[in-house]
Amino acid sequence: MNFLLRCNLLVLLLFVSFFSFSKQPQIPVEYFSKNKEFNHATISPGGEYLAVINKVAGKNALVIFDTENFKMLHAVAFEGNAQVGDYHWVNNERVVVTKEYLKGWQDHPEYHGEIFGVNANGARGKYLIGYHGEMQTGTRLKRQTPLYGTSFVLDPLVTNKRKMLVVTYPWTSSNEPHTIVYEVDVYTGKRKQVTLSPSRMAEFLTDHDGNVRVSVSTDNYIDAKIHTKAKDGGDWEKLNLREVSYGDIRLKAFDKSGDNIYMTASVGGEAEGLYKLNLNTKEIELVHQEQYISPKRVWVDEASKELFAIESELGYPNYAFIDKDSHKSVRLKSLIEALQGDQVQLVSSTSNGDINVIYASSDTNPGKYYLYDGVQNKLRILFSARGWLNENELSKTKPIQYKTRDGLTIYGYLTVPNGLEDKNLPLVVMPHGGPHGPRDYWGYDSEVQLLASRGMAVLRVNFRGSGGFGRNFEEAGYQKWGSDIQFDIIDGVKFLISNGTVNKNNICIMGSSFGAYSALQSAILEPDMFKCAIGTVGIYDLPLMFEEGDISGRSTGQNYLENVLGTDETLLKAFSPSYNIDKLKAAVFIVHAGEDARAPIEQAESLIAALKKANHPYKYVLLEDEGHGFYKEEHRTAYYKQVINFLDKHLEL
Repeated sequence: MNFLLRCNLLVLLLFVSFFSFSKQPQIPVEYFSKNKEFNHATISPGGEYLAVINKVAGKNALVIFDTENFKMLHAVAFEGNAQVGDYHWVNNERVVVTKEYLKGWQDHPEYHGEIFGVNANGARGKYLIGYHGEMQTGTRLKRQTPLYGTSFVLDPLVTNKRKMLVVTYPWTSSNEPHTIVYEVDVYTGKRKQVTLSPSRMAEFLTDHDGNVRVSVSTDNYIDAKIHTKAKDGGDWEKLNLREVSYGDIRLKAFDKSGDNIYMTASVGGEAEGLYKLNLNTKEIELVHQEQYISPKRVWVDEASKELFAIESELGYPNYAFIDKDSHKSVRLKSLIEALQGDQVQLVSSTSNGDINVIYASSDTNPGKYYLYDGVQNKLRILFSARGWLNENELSKTKPIQYKTRDGLTIYGYLTVPNGLEDKNLPLVVMPHGGPHGPRDYWGYDSEVQLLASRGMAVLRVNFRGSGGFGRNFEEAGYQKWGSDIQFDIIDGVKFLISNGTVNKNNICIMGSSFGAYSALQSAILEPDMFKCAIGTVGIYDLPLMFEEGDISGRSTGQNYLENVLGTDETLLKAFSPSYNIDKLKAAVFIVHAGEDARAPIEQAESLIAALKKANHPYKYVLLEDEGHGFYKEEHRTAYYKQVINFLDKHLEL
């Protein structure tokens, strides 16, 4: 079936937040500090209901509408500092919702394993899984022994109507327990154990019939341990896949036959590819691999459980269609063509595939949800994630690449202020956090757009050590925090200076977490390059990381720090801004949070003590009741305003 969306595209406005756009010389700071209003929209399997996470009073609530007249039927909201986390449709009328607790804006909220079930109309609400929830819901639910563990929905088993599969990571004295799969009644919470993982901290994959068939886990985060079961059950059997380096194996889906599984994996530390593993012959076939980069997303049809596409991003988003003729592939291609310039995702579908929820976004589009009716070939806009922003006023982001001093190719992104030529621009460098695991992507970013709206170009680079480019690239940044990683950032600035894009005398650098470390360390390594440096919830004293913070407090944390930082104290101090303030010329603005467990307050205190000792001027702001980042909108607004004022003072805008 051909979906010629361009020929008869019909856009009907259903729910959009409207804000007056008065003619102002600048977009208000508050527009960038506000949370998304809508997120994670899905349609029920039968198509009768639509659900979306709505930000209400700073917390996530789940709002459910009927699709006939789009009347709100029910909203799920939790009291106190609890909010809706994730959710799943488990049949045509019922959703299960995870309950999480707010911590810090950049940290993930805390999740204790509580799962709540409720009908679309608000009926039969009940905690199904989780110790805290069972204790709160009365004596009847407490007849069953509470689960002491963190649970996630493994398979909603939509066609079962009554059951779902849940995987639980028990709370034990061991940091790496065996995981358990339960079959859970979605109305009563009654459960029975389906299987125990054959190895520790395992992840599971179900086949198209909902049978738990594959388990994968790690040994010291290096070697893969894959176990399989036959279609008719039986004991776990171990597979040997030594040629595939673990840490990077991710189970994705079974194929139609049920004899093969798709998984992403990295061979020899290179970027991950998509592989097909035959469970009978044990043969592995490479299905698709992009050069340089690992997949960003692997798309699986939630109804058929069949994998149909891969999304990757070296520069702009790119799609590879594994099953080119599948219903979902044909539809996604047509939607990409219809919504040109946007990154397009099929985020939810009815069981028959006729109706889809679409999410489209770009560098200047903060995100819109659409409802596509394949029978009528109509596309309707549902929700705008940040409807108060005008796309025409935002700034374009383009991919860049350059060679470092040692010949490595680095990929990054440059955002040029709307209405300005990319010539002789003031620049703010914005290194990402991590550094290992995260990477920067093309797309909308509130902080980037805030700075661009004030006339500053913004550079983001995926330096060595970043995730998404393979384990070799990531490990190339190990024990190079204060040297090669920073040189990659600095060389990106030099590249933009050399081609005339930026003014060499008009550059600042800012970041959060590891990005804050980079802001100070790069300014120390190249003292004449940066006019100012801003560090937010940062790390500045590497030896202190072994003594303070939530990483060193974990049993595996010390090993991790030794791997990525090394143990040479002389080198650690040489790589620490707190020990090298005498080399710093840039003006400094430090922002920290009193309840930060990742980068504890001692990190900021170490840097400030060094700045005082060296009589180096600085500005310091402490938010006592925030964590690793700023969750409260009013705090972000105040922070952004101070950042803009500081940059305006030190850059010629």
